[in-house]
Amino acid sequence: MQFLGRGEHGRSFRLRDSPVPLSKPGFTKEQLNIRKVGWKISVLKRLRGQVRQVTIDLDPSNDPTHGQQQFTFFNAHFDTHRYLPLLGFLSFNDEPEQYLVTAVLRPGNASEKHGVVIGLLQRLVDLVRAAFPQATIKLRLDGGFACPQMFAYLDRVPGLAYVCDMAKNAVLERAAEPLLASARQLAQLTNQSAQVFGECQYQARSWEQTRRVIIKAEIVFNQRGEPKDNPRFVVTNHRQTPKFIYKKAYCSCGEIENRIKELHHGLELDRTSCPRFWANQFRVLLTAAAYALMQEIRRQARRTTLARAQVTTLREHLFKLSARIEESVRRIVVHLPQSFPYALEWTSIARQLGAAPS
Repeated sequence: MQFLGRGEHGRSFRLRDSPVPLSKPGFTKEQLNIRKVGWKISVLKRLRGQVRQVTIDLDPSNDPTHGQQQFTFFNAHFDTHRYLPLLGFLSFNDEPEQYLVTAVLRPGNASEKHGVVIGLLQRLVDLVRAAFPQATIKLRLDGGFACPQMFAYLDRVPGLAYVCDMAKNAVLERAAEPLLASARQLAQLTNQSAQVFGECQYQARSWEQTRRVIIKAEIVFNQRGEPKDNPRFVVTNHRQTPKFIYKKAYCSCGEIENRIKELHHGLELDRTSCPRFWANQFRVLLTAAAYALMQEIRRQARRTTLARAQVTTLREHLFKLSARIEESVRRIVVHLPQSFPYALEWTSIARQLGAAPS
């Protein structure tokens, strides 16, 4: 199928689509997710030879439900019936973009500590290793993934550097107390929030070995101006200084929340209203595929004013255009307006994607 569109100065552009199927007959539903991961990685193989570091981020997302969908359960933490999608992202070197590579819909009572999560992570690590054998692989996880089985797997993977948030307990709080005392002194001198970084060796009863724990001892002030202790703990096998690990290796994972918001508000990832679970999983995969295309459009817009635009902005500025369509036996012609507010950006992105003037 060919698409012809008129851009600036009335010139037309020819776009050839080459659809990539998400699945083939005979593949199981479980393999559908893994094929989606492999498809995205194959697209990114163009970076081979230039990739020094690949960072993997896994993060769950809340998907409230309001009907009789299969496997939707009440969750006390969110105080609602819901699904719990698990989303995986890859980022390369120091690029700001995190690329969505997997989206798995899970029942509302699913746990990040379940073996299925470790299995998915293992497949993802293997795919990344096969695609970029010379790159360093880093992993960032939030506290929900902290469990003996996960740490045991991470320590078995050669060349994998990880950081994982961990909930506080009495032992870790005692280790953080000297650092908190120093932070209190700094806060009293400046009347501002203060942070002191340190580390300790910690082994929970269920762990087979001790691990390095980074401590951020922070004093913050509430709205009434009262100081409050805010210690945070991160388990890691990185070798850098505690401050570098917490600030550079761990805190940057917060950017994933912006990607998740785009999926929810820009592409409606939570439109899982079908009564059957696998139908909802397929909806999630379609949304993930659409987001992958939007991320490619944003990547090609890097030299325009839309270089860091959100998905909603891209849709409103690039897609919502009036057009006149002509159909014939051999082709479909889409006549776009000769001028519109973002014509220069549209033309630049179209050319980057392979459109040629005709």
